[in-house]
Formats: sequence, structure tokens, C-alpha cells
Amino acid sequence: MLALEFPGCRRLVDEIDTAVRMDCPQKITDALRTSLCRLIRDAGVRLPDCVFEAAADHYARREIYRSDEFGYSVIAMTWGPGQGTAIHDHAGMWCVEGVWHGQIEVTPYEMVETDRGRYRFEPRGTTLAGPGSAGSLIPPHEYHTIRNPSDEGVAVSLHIYRGAMTCCSVFKPLGGDWYDRDERQLSLDRTH
Repeated sequence: MLALEFPGCRRLVDEIDTAVRMDCPQKITDALRTSLCRLIRDAGVRLPDCVFEAAADHYARREIYRSDEFGYSVIAMTWGPGQGTAIHDHAGMWCVEGVWHGQIEVTPYEMVETDRGRYRFEPRGTTLAGPGSAGSLIPPHEYHTIRNPSDEGVAVSLHIYRGAMTCCSVFKPLGGDWYDRDERQLSLDRTH
């Protein structure tokens, strides 16, 4: 199902379809990262104008494609200045994320302990990623934060999920390295 038409959309979808036919998450995400890095730099692939428009009070999630055949979804996320996420998971799904425009700061976390419904995380370094870069998350290594570190510019990232990501776990700080877990329903912003 084509959610939005944009220059190069068929090429993007064809490359994703080829990758998701592979037999394991590591091979799929490796192929998707390579393809995504190449497609982001290709002037013939241009995301719809609406994905470059930030929402004032939250980062925007806009679905640009969902595969009826393979089940994956492609979400463009628009990050206004300083907008970002709490530590969260990906509901047990692999994901590949690429920076299309601006810069994104990504910090992966390792869950190192649980105790009576509390979770302890340790950061595993922070990366400042620019256009044409991509990374992946494969459970159980799926915890991270993302934010736009800019004080004035908009950032856009493209996220390819194994399925429709409609909810995730979000972790709220309790003090120290300990967090409480909360389930969050995820919504999509309008694409015009």
C-alpha cells in the first residue's frame, strides 16, 4: 500500500522489499542500512515536503509506506529544535533508522538489571549522526534515545520497522540509573 507518492518512492520500496526477503534480522538490517545510506544521498529520491514541517509540541511521525505483502512500515520522523524521546524500546521489532536531513543524537542503552518492576539502564555512548548515515536495532538490543540537538534547525529521520509500530515501552527516570516502565500508544501525524 503506497501511503504517499514522492520522487523515488518505488525505488525505495523495491530496495526494502529485496532486503526483507532475506532469512534473518541481521542480514535484513545490514542490507537496509546499506540501501538507506545510498538512497538518502540519491538526488532522485526526495521525501514529501510535509516531512520537513515540524510539529510545535512533539516530534512528528508520518507513515509514508506500509507493505501489505511483507508487513513492514516506513515512518518519517520530524524533529523540531531540541525535540527527542525518552529511553524506549521497539516492541520487540528490528528497526533501521537513517538521517535524511539535519543531525540526530542517538544514545543506545543496555538494560543491565531489573528489580521489582524497576529497570536499570547504562548508556553505551552517544553518536551524532548526519545525513546519509543509518543504524539498526535488533532485540534485545533495542533501547535508545533520539533527539535533535539543534537550537534552530529541523531534522528528519526515516525509520523502517519490521511491522506497524503502534506502541512501545517508555522508561521514566526514578533516580540514579533506575527507571519505571510505561506502555505508550503511538500515533501518526497527518501527511496533508
